[in-house]
Amino acid sequence: MNPTRIDAIIDLAYGVLIFVSVVLIVVEGTRVGLALGLGVLVSYALHVIWKMARFDPEWMTREVEETVEEAVEQSIGEQVDAVQQQIETVDERIDRRPREDEIEDLLEETVADDAAGGGDGTENSGR
Repeated sequence: MNPTRIDAIIDLAYGVLIFVSVVLIVVEGTRVGLALGLGVLVSYALHVIWKMARFDPEWMTREVEETVEEAVEQSIGEQVDAVQQQIETVDERIDRRPREDEIEDLLEETVADDAAGGGDGTENSGR
């Protein structure tokens, strides 16, 4: 038998089963019809996955690779953002510290103020 013809017959059979489940919902009630309908849909999904893998063996590999790539890109992106935030925090802390030239200017001003105010401060210690 021709594989394409068998696939067409199987697809038609799934369609008939879905139609039967709809009729059962109308006639018997929702429990029986929904149970059959959900079973048919799940088995049809498995059939489609099997068919895709049979006609295009690389299909599943590509799908898994794409999913993994997306997950890795998202994870790495989040980690890079976290590291960038930490770097910015450290930069802010460094910017708040006085720089070396500012410290030297403050020391020079203090020494100049002490020299202008009466010396080196040893004269006041004797009083």
